[in-house]
Formats: sequence, structure tokens, C-alpha cells
Amino acid sequence: MKKAIVTGANGNLGRDFVEMLSKNNYEIIAIDKCTKNIPNSKKISPVKLDITDDVAVSLFYKKVGTIDLLVNNAGIGVFTPFEDRTAEEFKMVTDVNLLGTFLMSQGSIKLMKKQNYGKIVNIGSIYGLKSSDFRIYGLSGRNNSEVYSATKAGIIHLTKYMAAHFGQYNIQTNCISPGGVFNNQSEDFISNYKNKTPLGRMASTKDISQALEFLCSEKSNYLNGHNIVVDGGFVSW
Repeated sequence: MKKAIVTGANGNLGRDFVEMLSKNNYEIIAIDKCTKNIPNSKKISPVKLDITDDVAVSLFYKKVGTIDLLVNNAGIGVFTPFEDRTAEEFKMVTDVNLLGTFLMSQGSIKLMKKQNYGKIVNIGSIYGLKSSDFRIYGLSGRNNSEVYSATKAGIIHLTKYMAAHFGQYNIQTNCISPGGVFNNQSEDFISNYKNKTPLGRMASTKDISQALEFLCSEKSNYLNGHNIVVDGGFVSW
């Protein structure tokens, strides 16, 4: 049985990723800062871990042994206006989205190099490719932040770096950049988002987990350094 690590396992996408990998016969270490809603079973082991803490991450990897797949899914955003952004908010997002991805990747790559095999999938965003359109947010009270976009762009380029530098060890690093995923947003936002998406709907978590399923499979064994955009065509215009 292959072993996978999924960060942000308690989130909207993370729960679906864990379920999909479990069905594909993976043993999963499901990481989050809060693990109470993560199933605990023969295949799924919830682990409470702050991925921004380098000491904690290092101690975690000393117990892992081998690892076939790392899914860097953990990510956060903030919704206050640009003019009101605090340094603390900015640092909080960069720490989770970028530093956390780096630390988890660093730990996995050390193990994967020894076994000369591994797959890493980072979760980016369409907003790592283009700026958000503030007009679609309407009265939702939410707005994409500059720091979220900057970190997701960083994740896409970190993917390329790892693909280029560690491919020689048979480590594949790829990225999935989802479009907006339905999660009970306001009707105003959903309507505006659909109008900007050629397929006329938001993504489901299954749309994204199917892309992950492909990247985890042998069908993707020659893919390295790619960013797969799963957005219903949102970035096409």
C-alpha cells in the first residue's frame, strides 16, 4: 500500500482528497491544525501539525519513514481591503501558503531522494495566474487578497523549481490550480462567478480531486513541472 501525506486535510478540498486517496488504496497521513472531523481508520491517520513550524515539521518527518505522495493542500486567505492589510495578516498567509509548502516539500524530498521515487502535488489557484475581478464579489463580504494571489503564484513557480531540480531523482512535482470551488457562497457571488465561466458553473470538490487522482496515477508518470488549471475555462478570457 502506498503512503500519502495530505495537508489541509480538514478543509473543503482536503476532505475530498483524503476520501479519493483512501479509495485508491493509499495509507494517508491527514494533516491539519484541527483534526477532530478527520476520519480515523486503518487507512487514515489524522495528525495535528503546524506546517509553519520548522522544528515540528522536522520531528514529524523523522517518524514518517517512506512517502510516495505529498499533497500540499493547506492554504489560507484574508478578506480585508488592501489599504487595511496588516503586516501580521500578510505574514500569516505567506507563512501557511508558501513557508508551509516549502517545509513539507523539503521533508518529503529528503525521503524521496533516498528511495529514488515520489510524487508531489501542490495546490495553486487561478489567482496565481491572473488578478481577481473585484466585480464578481458584489455584496458577498469576501474579496480575493493580493497576498493570496502572490503566494499562489509563488507555489506555481516553486513547483517548476522542484520539478527541474529533483526530476533526476525520479521525483515528479506538479501543480493543480483550481477555479472557484462551490462552498455555500452567497447567491450574488455564485451568479457573478458563473457568468464569468465558460462552462457556466463553479467547480465541485470532485472536479479537483479527479485531477489529483490523475496526477497520482501511473498515467501521469512523465508529467513533471506542469500546472493543471481546473477552472471551467475561467482564465480563457
